[in-house]
Amino acid sequence: MAETSSSIPTPPHCTADFCLIPIGTSSPSVSAQIADVQRLIEKSGLKYVMHSAGTTLEGPWDRVHQVIGQAHTILHQQGIVRIQTDIRVGSRTDKEQSFEDKVNKVRELLKND
Repeated sequence: MAETSSSIPTPPHCTADFCLIPIGTSSPSVSAQIADVQRLIEKSGLKYVMHSAGTTLEGPWDRVHQVIGQAHTILHQQGIVRIQTDIRVGSRTDKEQSFEDKVNKVRELLKND
């Protein structure tokens, strides 16, 4: 018997890097909106790091994607009609690896140069 799409689980853990882009705002600066998104992320309890071109989230797949969707909602509630978000998501089944682990591994290799 074939699986239905609703019976296929999502991965238990992921890392998602996303860049949320409000479109049609009155100013080219979106720092106030990004600050609102960061407040939401802080309250989410997910592990995260903000960087100059977005935010990296880490945690359960469903919760990570829920928070990204909630970020859209809070900005829509502020009157921003259109939002475009680029998302890059990674998951693996052999081990749970944090975004810090990945960066530290490369730094370790660079020390040996």
